[in-house]
Amino acid sequence: METEILARIQFAFTVAFHYIYPPLSIGLGLLMVIFESLYISTKNKEYHTLAKFWTKIFALTFGIGVVTGIVMEFEFGTNWATYSRYVGDIFGSALAAEGIFAFALESGFLGILLFGWNRVKPWVHLVSTIGVFLGSMFSAVWIVVANSWQQTPAGYHIVGEGMHARAEITDFWAMVFNPSSVDRLLHVWLGAFLSGAFLILSVHAYYLLKGRYVHISKKAFKIALAVATVFSLGQLLTGHKSAEGVAENQPAKLAALEGHFEAKAPADMYLFGWVDQKNQEVTGVKIPGGLSFLIDYDFEAPVTGLNAFPEDERPGQVNAVFQFYHIMVAIGMSLIGISLLGCFMWMRGKLFDKRWLLWIFVFAALLPQIANQVGWFAAEMGRQPWVVYGLLRTSDAFSQAVSANQIIFSLVLFLLVYALLFVLFVYLLNKKIQNGPYDESEEDDRPLTSEITNVLTSKKS
Repeated sequence: METEILARIQFAFTVAFHYIYPPLSIGLGLLMVIFESLYISTKNKEYHTLAKFWTKIFALTFGIGVVTGIVMEFEFGTNWATYSRYVGDIFGSALAAEGIFAFALESGFLGILLFGWNRVKPWVHLVSTIGVFLGSMFSAVWIVVANSWQQTPAGYHIVGEGMHARAEITDFWAMVFNPSSVDRLLHVWLGAFLSGAFLILSVHAYYLLKGRYVHISKKAFKIALAVATVFSLGQLLTGHKSAEGVAENQPAKLAALEGHFEAKAPADMYLFGWVDQKNQEVTGVKIPGGLSFLIDYDFEAPVTGLNAFPEDERPGQVNAVFQFYHIMVAIGMSLIGISLLGCFMWMRGKLFDKRWLLWIFVFAALLPQIANQVGWFAAEMGRQPWVVYGLLRTSDAFSQAVSANQIIFSLVLFLLVYALLFVLFVYLLNKKIQNGPYDESEEDDRPLTSEITNVLTSKKS
């Protein structure tokens, strides 16, 4: 196998594994802020218990996310040395900003968040929770800015020629607010909020099904459902806006996302299908002219297809890009449907009466994670053959000093270590969930006491 392909596989694997955890950290951070805010405003101890419980799970995801993120920085300097030299000025400034605005903020408040329970005033602890949450969001800002610059470069000029060429920043804010950064950042943030919300929905749906922590789980479930509903609908809007940006700035990628080959013709929008790249045909269920309408609000508007580009400037695996994109869209619509169904049952007072619905929520925690992964795969594979769109080809970006055997050896080691980390994560997560928010021997019996009081009162009357 070629060295370039192996280097891409290794980087894709390490990034995909790492990206399991940051969205969960961001999403759980938001819900932790909500729980603590409700505790301070209502003085209800159950919200304090929920905040403390989910902080433990946040710490687990945060820790593994930090560890697995370090590996990628080493890969930039080993497998992708040419790329690192080319974008070093851009990435260096973004990563420096991440260290100042994100890691400093997170580390400054993390100790209080984890160990400040009952040691500082509630409002001080809330401030620390907000600080850590904002730090995780700022971390996403600079990573997405750096990646978005690769998709839509701006605020730079090229210095040098050939293998010694590199991009230098001429306008920092133009680099930060490049044409795709804001749309992609909002899309990533909302995906993270959904990951956290659906994990909380999953765990508390499981408790309800097992008859454990019922009273507190109903509160947590309703809050997480409200968050999931708002952001699943919001994700639809940010996804549409992001697609409009791709149409304007990366038309070859858009064509691959929908399997559109004709150079200039109205484009269909497929609900699902299969791309025959050799014969330039797509088989599936489609909305005729749907992509044209999505972009120009005209079913007959022509859309630039793959044949408008030289063959060596098109994504190589069109069907893979198509499938990843459509899986993401299908999951996004499913999350909207599940959330709205839950809200409908809530309004009818039957949210916790339907065991089949609770089981759906138990397994739905996997859906945002899958959507996050396939969305990134569609975005990165759709950018090919460019590692920096229109400027640096992927085939020119990897290090010539690293051999295929060296990459295979390190990839096998990564597989073993990451498998161990994942097993450890699942074990610890399951242990924390099984232990629950509090000791069940101290289960609040107020609902039972209330029922007894009502019975005695009715007898007296």
